Amino acid sequence: MLVALNLRTAVAVFSPIVDEIGRDVPLDTVSIGVLGALPPVCFALFGLLAPAISRRLGLELTVVVGLAAMIAGHLVRAGSTHVVVFGVGTVLALAGMGLGNVLLPPLVKKYFPGRIGPLTSVTTVMMSISTGVPSLVAAPLADGAGWRVAIGTWALVAVVALVPWVALLVEHHRHARRERAAALAGADRVEEAPAAVTGRVFRSPVAWALVGIQAASSFNAYAMFAWLPALLQDTAGQSPVASGALLAVFGFMGLPAAIVMPILAARMRNVGILIQVGVLFFVAGYVGLLVAPAAAPLLWVAAAGSGPLLFPLVFVLINLRTRTHGGVVALSGFVQGIGYSIGALGPLLFGVLHEATGGWTVPLLMLFAMVAVASASGFYLARPRMLEDTWDRAARDEAARVR
Repeated sequence: MLVALNLRTAVAVFSPIVDEIGRDVPLDTVSIGVLGALPPVCFALFGLLAPAISRRLGLELTVVVGLAAMIAGHLVRAGSTHVVVFGVGTVLALAGMGLGNVLLPPLVKKYFPGRIGPLTSVTTVMMSISTGVPSLVAAPLADGAGWRVAIGTWALVAVVALVPWVALLVEHHRHARRERAAALAGADRVEEAPAAVTGRVFRSPVAWALVGIQAASSFNAYAMFAWLPALLQDTAGQSPVASGALLAVFGFMGLPAAIVMPILAARMRNVGILIQVGVLFFVAGYVGLLVAPAAAPLLWVAAAGSGPLLFPLVFVLINLRTRTHGGVVALSGFVQGIGYSIGALGPLLFGVLHEATGGWTVPLLMLFAMVAVASASGFYLARPRMLEDTWDRAARDEAARVR
């Protein structure tokens, strides 16, 4: 699970020390905006590519490639003196993280099939730590040793995660030598089936329902992270310091959900209840921000910040709603690729509506609409439908060959 500890570091370490970076790497407003928009775009792009890469290289080697990309990206960023080089390093690091996002659910299913709930909890907690710790230590590290050390340090964390996967690959290679004839005999079937599986995912209602939840969670979270401080300063009279602290509360509220929700989802037959709980948290927070923002801003922010419990639910449902290895890889790439693509539009559309209307009501109503999408998806997923059960008989035969 050390992989999960690396999946947000490049994102979280940047904004707290952007001024320090700007002294050595010329960063204007446009370049900062582009760098800030790269995470969801890269997560979406490489999330969609991950199943094909995994099919070509294998699950474990793709993890190694992803971690190597993270290491290279951190080091390129740490050594850069030009914004283009810094951007290339950022894309490299985010590419590895995008692959890791998609590969974590199939890794859990492959190596811990009887512990999907608890291991998904551990994974999502690690991802929360990957978000919180870099942002917390970035400024002190930059003050004491420089921003290059503050960024480059995270390459060491990725190296620590890489070592056991390289050892696992070596062990797999030894086994492959002993069974080469059998492996070659089945190679064509193994290579062809996942491509067919990926094509079938696009026609599965289960996949689109999970996309609805992932998209709603990402869209709302990214919009709030970008605009919540400004909203609170305008409507609740909060100072920049106070609004920043409330934004931290918004982010922190996802940690308890990351621990509890995957375990509950693995034990409950009707996970639709948990999805609607997340929806209600979003609704309660947004209603408060609309009707009486100054009355209890901490309460409204805490409620809205609990809404993204939908994210760990999606993570565990990718495993719980699939029967096969090919199915979980394809579903993970599809859900996260499209979900992050839609989520990337959240800050932009929220800002456009705010500028167009001069207020915050219409942007918040847009977030209500996205929450409604998650609610509708939750009603569909209330029954334990499996991805493979929504395919025709030919697709099920193809999926069976992947197992």
